[in-house]
Amino acid sequence: MRTRVLQTQRLTVRHFDRADAAFILELLNEPSWLQHIGDKGVKTLSEAERYIQDGPVAMYVRLGFGLYLVELAGSGEPVGMCGLVKRDSLEDVDLGFAFLPRFWGNGYAHEAAAAVLAYAIVDLRIDRIVAITSQTNQPSSKLLRRLGFTFERLLAARGGGQELMLYSITSPSGNAAA
Repeated sequence: MRTRVLQTQRLTVRHFDRADAAFILELLNEPSWLQHIGDKGVKTLSEAERYIQDGPVAMYVRLGFGLYLVELAGSGEPVGMCGLVKRDSLEDVDLGFAFLPRFWGNGYAHEAAAAVLAYAIVDLRIDRIVAITSQTNQPSSKLLRRLGFTFERLLAARGGGQELMLYSITSPSGNAAA
């Protein structure tokens, strides 16, 4: 049974499972993903299944949260991913999101990210959340600012690539410095 995490007016946000491998294969090989996030080396369905198991599913088990599949509430059609990641390279929990280009411009990223952010603050009691994006990814930067994130600083990318922009948000009840 698939585990639903959140429901918005138009979207269901749920745990990934192996049956989502074809979607992951498509999303991780989109030109926009490759440009702004990077090549994860996922080129086959079995590699996509391994990505799901070793990434989101392992994080659900270890931390109780992770990246989630975002699907249309009515049809169940997958449109993107949005969730929380705890990266070794960052001190704080990171909000991450990516959507298939054919679903851009519908407000789905904002709707899903706002719901995940509220879930992180209210249900998981995470006081400070960060987000990273490439300097060339203006749509993601704009979305983060709309969600209430503020630009904090540039940070070095792993592997010596272009520096990344680090944004942060602190919950009103949190005691972390913004």
